[in-house]
Amino acid sequence: MGNAKSKSTMVYEALRDAIVAGRYTPGYRLTISTLAKEFGVSAVPVREAIRWLQAEGFVEYTHNVGAQVTQIDVTKYADSLRVLALLEGMATASSAPHLTGADLATARKLNDEMRFVVGMPVFDSANYRKLNEQFHAVLTSASPNSRLISLMKREAERVALMRRTSFEFDAQRSMTSVQQHHELLNLIEGGADATEIEIFARQHKLASLERSLNTLTDTEPVAGTETTTAT
Repeated sequence: MGNAKSKSTMVYEALRDAIVAGRYTPGYRLTISTLAKEFGVSAVPVREAIRWLQAEGFVEYTHNVGAQVTQIDVTKYADSLRVLALLEGMATASSAPHLTGADLATARKLNDEMRFVVGMPVFDSANYRKLNEQFHAVLTSASPNSRLISLMKREAERVALMRRTSFEFDAQRSMTSVQQHHELLNLIEGGADATEIEIFARQHKLASLERSLNTLTDTEPVAGTETTTAT
């Protein structure tokens, strides 16, 4: 049984990594027999791995189709980003007092790189996204609450997956985001109150939701989001 569980974990981690990295895109069919052959295992650990992924929302079953990577749902994206905004705000606030000078210097360097990317004649959205994720990872890296960080990373993976396949950053609004990153760093370096840091970081993330949904649907701002613009 222990060996079977180990095989299930191996398949689960490999499939999850492929989905999060975008190698398996929404709608990609996960055929049990094909995957079992690919991983050199029986069908049992593959089925178990797919069940775990289904429980996490990465895989869905469709009638007459079977298991496939979950299709992007705008409502689910909004819910995930709202949750991530809450978690990341808390994580940034709890991390702030423990960040070193080197951590903050790294964050500022990443933000400077984002400013450079935004200023280029051709905006490299993928590179900006990567730098943005690294920036926020630094600011939350010193949080002593490991459970909070674990939950935040899980939700961030969902958001990154949906954002990669359905939403894009744009240069104009990304410059506003870079400016807000600078303000957030000033708050942290200035020893601002944890509540002030948490609220600023949360609003920063929620503004990304408003921008993404307005860009995609051309509708009014989604209820529950802030009015500032950031990513």
